[in-house]
Amino acid sequence: MPLIKKIEYDHPKWQFNGHLQTIIPSVFRQAFPLPFERERVNTPDGDFLDLDWLRKGSEKLVIISHGLEGNSRRPYMTGMARHFFTNGFDVLTWNYRGCSEELNKKPIFYHSGATYDLDSVVQHAQKPYSEIFLIGFSLGGNLTLKYAGEIGERSGKLKKAVAISVPLHLESSSIKISTGENIIYANRFLKTLKEKVIQKANAFPDEIPVGILRKIKTLKDFDDHFTGPLHGFKDAHDYYEKNSSLYFLEKIQLPSLILNAQNDPFLSEKCFPITLGRELSNVWMEFPKYGGHVGFSPRKKEDIYWSERRAFEFITRDL
Repeated sequence: MPLIKKIEYDHPKWQFNGHLQTIIPSVFRQAFPLPFERERVNTPDGDFLDLDWLRKGSEKLVIISHGLEGNSRRPYMTGMARHFFTNGFDVLTWNYRGCSEELNKKPIFYHSGATYDLDSVVQHAQKPYSEIFLIGFSLGGNLTLKYAGEIGERSGKLKKAVAISVPLHLESSSIKISTGENIIYANRFLKTLKEKVIQKANAFPDEIPVGILRKIKTLKDFDDHFTGPLHGFKDAHDYYEKNSSLYFLEKIQLPSLILNAQNDPFLSEKCFPITLGRELSNVWMEFPKYGGHVGFSPRKKEDIYWSERRAFEFITRDL
């Protein structure tokens, strides 16, 4: 069974590098107006998650997880949601803690390995469905694959998973995005992350030390002082090592697709584990030369995005 597939994405020729293929869809793509129904669910620890539903009475559900500092209504989320919804699926997009325009109740927020929240969503949503599929973008891709590895053979109604532009190895990817020409992306994330920390500190002044914020220059710095310690990890390295989905791939029993572009400015070399991929029986890896990060724009504006087509093909076709 060929696990490393040579399938190429035909990018718009004027988007001639990974930065353009990343930035253009992020800045100029518009979110599709869809008839979402918002539902708030409580978490076991007394917090909440906001879910957005698209329902048509299907027996099949797709659950879509967003990226770092994203939310359920980002254009890449609504694009994927629309494609599946118009082709017979119910769809659930969800917001991580603190990502739905309202501060969550606990000192913690979200992180790349917080699979307990994804599990809460799956458990809450699964009852009416016979088949459930998971799709994750970037951080959400790491979350999806880690979750698939954790549940192993206990997949139940879960049938397949797709992870797009996923930082399989968190530490090396965090370093890459915070250096050289990529630092513009890291600074954009840091701006909103720091704003959330300030909001959190107002609610939990004894638990969140905002004084250190002025010294935070990289995402790794942020994870060292905030993400790691707030969520029970020693530091950034400990957080990265315990949550990188790369270390969970061998445990995955759910047929899963990893779709990473080779020119993705966010991803390190360790996010393209070809040798490991050849040894895995349940993980398909596709590493097209082009695509950027959560990009994959179509050549014609009216066409669906390549990542949406590939996710749909993988989920709906027999393997």
